[in-house]
Amino acid sequence: MQGDTINTWRIHEGSLVGGSLSQTVPHNEFISTTKSYANYVLKLKFKLTGYEGFINGGVQFHSRRITNPAHEMTGYQADIGKGYWGSLYDESRRNKLLAVADSAQIKRLLRPNDWNDYEIQTQGKRIRILLNGEQTVAYTEEDETIPQSGLIAFQIHGGGKAEVRYKDIILEELPRNTARK
Repeated sequence: MQGDTINTWRIHEGSLVGGSLSQTVPHNEFISTTKSYANYVLKLKFKLTGYEGFINGGVQFHSRRITNPAHEMTGYQADIGKGYWGSLYDESRRNKLLAVADSAQIKRLLRPNDWNDYEIQTQGKRIRILLNGEQTVAYTEEDETIPQSGLIAFQIHGGGKAEVRYKDIILEELPRNTARK
């Protein structure tokens, strides 16, 4: 894994924890794989606690580290946080939401300040995000220049006092030509 394991990321009670409830997270921080992945199903549990403003987290995928600023990444992100739960964001590339989860569905599914399940499925240009067992996003990339492989990373957003926890992380790589329903 690559990331700031001195000030931002740590292992606590079996979880990967980013951020702090007592100190402001100065800027976005990511802890990532060193290997690139293309087609897979990624399952995990997450929990976000702390500042209720613009603080969030997320699961980066098909991503790359960028050099300026060195702590940032570019790529898709399955978002975690107020107003963005279960949505697909394009971090440091197009800088916009690519698919927005239905707010009524999120209100019904989300367990605030508690553990939630995320499942991210990528197969070629197809992306699916599931929150607590229900699909919130089905997206097909139309831009041929956008890479469909890359690093997987976990994010804590900067600017507030918050913690995001990730645990029970399972990655199942899929054969290249296998479509997942």
